Amino acid sequence: MHKNTVNVSGASAPAPCLDAEWLRQLCLNAGADDVGFVEVSRSELDSERPHIQRAFPRTRSLISFVVRMHRDNIRSPARSVANVEFHAAGNEVNEIGRRIAAALEREGIRAMNPPMGFPMEADRWMTERLWVVSHKPVAVAAGMGRMGIHRNIIHPRFGNFILLGTVLVGAEVSAYGRPLDFNPCLTCKLCVAACPVGAIGADGAFDFSACYTHNYREFMGGFADWAENLAESRGRAAYRRKVRETETVSMWQSLGFGPNYKAAYCMAVCPAGEEVIPAYQASKKEFAAETLRPLQEKREPVYVVRGSDAEAHVRRRFPHKEVRRVRNSLRPRSIATFLQGLRQTFQRGAAGDLEATYHFHFTGADSADATVVIREGAIEVRQGHVGHARLRIRADAATWLGFLAGERSLWWALITGRIRIGGNPRWLLAFKRCFPS
Repeated sequence: MHKNTVNVSGASAPAPCLDAEWLRQLCLNAGADDVGFVEVSRSELDSERPHIQRAFPRTRSLISFVVRMHRDNIRSPARSVANVEFHAAGNEVNEIGRRIAAALEREGIRAMNPPMGFPMEADRWMTERLWVVSHKPVAVAAGMGRMGIHRNIIHPRFGNFILLGTVLVGAEVSAYGRPLDFNPCLTCKLCVAACPVGAIGADGAFDFSACYTHNYREFMGGFADWAENLAESRGRAAYRRKVRETETVSMWQSLGFGPNYKAAYCMAVCPAGEEVIPAYQASKKEFAAETLRPLQEKREPVYVVRGSDAEAHVRRRFPHKEVRRVRNSLRPRSIATFLQGLRQTFQRGAAGDLEATYHFHFTGADSADATVVIREGAIEVRQGHVGHARLRIRADAATWLGFLAGERSLWWALITGRIRIGGNPRWLLAFKRCFPS
């Protein structure tokens, strides 16, 4: 049984301590395939803790649990098969989290289960993060797996064919998990070979914007782009020139059934995990032929931003796949998300051999100073002004964000003085090249 502290003096009782074995069995009975616990004070959760406390201030411990997915469904080139699996398993995660929280409530223990994925806090779109809790760092801290180079959590037994859930608990637990002392990732680079947009680099680099633009085409930002195409079209003929009927039907399907992923091929081909790896070890060639090649050879539209590294990758590596250019839907609505998003949208291929330091000074209600350094195909963003700048940009924050969103003219902003630059304007053009839109 769980341990509880009884209040006999009338004073507020300290948080109870739950027996780890009792709690583990409760979670397994609720349907979890594996479970681990981590204290909220763990150093690995330092960046996550403010968000956890914002959501549920009583949190003392976190339950991380995993739900297995059917591998052959995820590996199918037919996206309908894979997406049904994602949605069914996602619903299962949410229901299991709810069962765990409800069972704890019946025992007098306060708990909250944030959603596995969607819905999210949509009113925070491009101003703050949308999700309540980041399940991946919690899972790593609780010993449920380690991050592979494809940025999926790899469970030591089930591999990356899992979805994650988290329950915030207002109680201590008698024993906590620890991170795995090894990484199940094989660095086999099958995920690198499978990704249609080249989002995963052989050196471990990750192009977030490439993955987001294609795989999440019918989520959030991609839907906004589709809606703008609809609004800009003067009639059905103009609309059909922008959006194909197959794309309209696919968007309708996502609206009616649930957003559909376009790829997730990195997960499909991953051979890591005790239950997954035997087929790979038996014959790497046959494993690749069965899981990788059908995805590589599939003829399909691939969504990219014009001038992006992803566009260059598709044309070079997958000439039989159709390039579909779309707008960059990662349009920040605050200076904080602009600066944070630079790392996510930076295109190292487009940057080439650019070496430059930029000083930004934003004025107005959203004021900030920042330094951006681009060198050797990498980007660094710092607070304040550091070093000697090739270009100094002083801008009204609202005007700058409007310019990024395509709502305000850069030339108008320069003429009116709302944006001022110090230095050769060619460095601004070089900066823009690194962030195609």
